[in-house]
Amino acid sequence: MTPEDHEPTSVATLDPGPEKVIGPGHDYGTVTDEISGVVFQTLRKTPPQMFIGFACAFLLVNLFLVAVTWLFVRGVGIWGIVIPIAWGFAIVNFVWWIGIGHAGTLISAILLLLKQDWRTSINRFSEAMTLFAVACAGMFPILHLGRPWLAYWLLPYPNTMWLWPQPRSPLIWDVFAVSTYATVSFLFWFTGLIPDFATMRDKAGNPIAQRIFGVLAMGWRDSARHWARYQKAYLLLAGLSTPLVVSVHSVVSFDFSVAILPGWHTTIFPPYFRRGRDLFRLRHGAYAGDSGAPLVPPGGSDNDAPHRVHVQGDAGHWPDRRLRYAMEAFMAWYSGGQYERYAFVNRAWAGGYWWTYWLLILCNILIPQLLWSRRVRLTVPAVFVIALVVNVGMWLERFVIVVTSLTRDFLPSSWGMYYPTVWDWSTYAGTIGVFLALMFLFIRGLPAISIFEMREVVHETESTHAHGD
Repeated sequence: MTPEDHEPTSVATLDPGPEKVIGPGHDYGTVTDEISGVVFQTLRKTPPQMFIGFACAFLLVNLFLVAVTWLFVRGVGIWGIVIPIAWGFAIVNFVWWIGIGHAGTLISAILLLLKQDWRTSINRFSEAMTLFAVACAGMFPILHLGRPWLAYWLLPYPNTMWLWPQPRSPLIWDVFAVSTYATVSFLFWFTGLIPDFATMRDKAGNPIAQRIFGVLAMGWRDSARHWARYQKAYLLLAGLSTPLVVSVHSVVSFDFSVAILPGWHTTIFPPYFRRGRDLFRLRHGAYAGDSGAPLVPPGGSDNDAPHRVHVQGDAGHWPDRRLRYAMEAFMAWYSGGQYERYAFVNRAWAGGYWWTYWLLILCNILIPQLLWSRRVRLTVPAVFVIALVVNVGMWLERFVIVVTSLTRDFLPSSWGMYYPTVWDWSTYAGTIGVFLALMFLFIRGLPAISIFEMREVVHETESTHAHGD
């Protein structure tokens, strides 16, 4: 045994440090100019891909406006919902968008609490995705009311009609849970932007832009007192957001688990939905990982690029997902309940939607196994495609839970089938357009990467090199 074997492992071996997060040659000025330059560049210098992407998203937004206008004119009868399938695409899409929204803030908050340097390339994207996804999710329950202009009746407010929400209804729980989560997520996102707003205010050459960013900066002057209060508030919001994500997705699952309908009445749904949220993290990692590409050294190993580290962490979730699908089948058999057994049999191969079940198994279990391959993990287009496939699988999982269970009640006289109409698909596609349009506007109008956090990485890099010299 050589003497080197007795030497303790250095910290640098365990933690590559900030030099693996940012490429060489960057200082405070280059980081600020590179990130803020995207916002301040003229329309002529904007890449044509941005215009093409926004145009496609804007077309979907117009489709959404047409579908919603026709819904207001004719009512929810334009959708495919019938008795007994009173919940159709609206609730499926609501739960799907909530899953996407819950992944973003959780990623950013946990990485902040764990003090991970590579968080800087994905946190702003993830937090923006959360806000836009929750906004899309909130539309569906309101549109599903039939009289969306009376949505304020869901809130407890003094009124002469003595109307009061039913506190025992999980739908009322959704109102408070989702609104609370949206508020905290917005505060977390906006608080992180305040120092960058001040930087944009100081760099803006347009007087109108200076005033706008000055108002958003809320008087930030980069003083030590401001930084002390900022860091305390940011850390508290991160600590508040993390358990809130868990509780909100559990509350959403109560929409189904508190019902007595076979296929819904099960205690597995709260952890089932929470862990399903983790699969959406793959999408956030695949999308947001590229945002740090100009600041990440090319040709590195798996641990260099943020999106690769993220995908490697997510690869461990697939065995857990397989186990939960298997436990769902096992408990249907082990429970001895004929209704639960029939609900699973109807879901898997005897019902009219059996193909959706096996398609979600393909999307959520089989195809993501490609991530165990190092070559696949290092290929960004492949990771992006797998992320889209996972999103399709998670949407199918919501469809199977909501629609398949409703098609077969206790009595054969209550059985039926659900067939979505063109207006169902139009509304769903329209919300995707709303989400993408908001993302394009966010990338073009606000710093997509945290400027001040990248400066901290530069400072740590310079300190590391100074000690190394």
